[in-house]
Amino acid sequence: MDFHQDYFALFNLPRRQTLDIHDLERRYQRIQATVHPDKHAHLGESERRLAMQLATKVNEAWLTLKHPGKRAAYLLQLLGHDVDIENNTVMPIDFLMRQMEAREAVMTARNQQNAPLLDELHRRIKNEIASQHIQLQQAIDERCDFLEAAGMVRALMFQDKLLHDIDEALIIIEE
Repeated sequence: MDFHQDYFALFNLPRRQTLDIHDLERRYQRIQATVHPDKHAHLGESERRLAMQLATKVNEAWLTLKHPGKRAAYLLQLLGHDVDIENNTVMPIDFLMRQMEAREAVMTARNQQNAPLLDELHRRIKNEIASQHIQLQQAIDERCDFLEAAGMVRALMFQDKLLHDIDEALIIIEE
């Protein structure tokens, strides 16, 4: 296995946003079965260390490629279009307003211990994210509009964070 391979090459996949997750999982399990450190416990220290490094790279690749937003950011970087998340936080005003309204709704529902409202917000955000994943696939794979795709990745990061916040609020309410 070549350490210099990108994650797509590691799994012998084309560089595309559209991906069959079940196929990716099968490939991951097949590779992981050969590089898992336990398979190399009988070898010398340097070989065990190499096996650990390979297993780590395979795990990182798996975690990146299985998540559509992370996959898109990684793919865009490979294609020379860095998402630049740390420096480019400019988002459309209407998107930011919807995010603020959703965050206020989460806080209100959390404070009121309103699990049904949080569940509804969770469903709505999950549906929006699913729709955005489809749009992201089209922007990258069909239109090669990498600038638009980079903006979508940044928006998805906001959405993922909001979803995480809803999940945390639900856990707090259920305790």
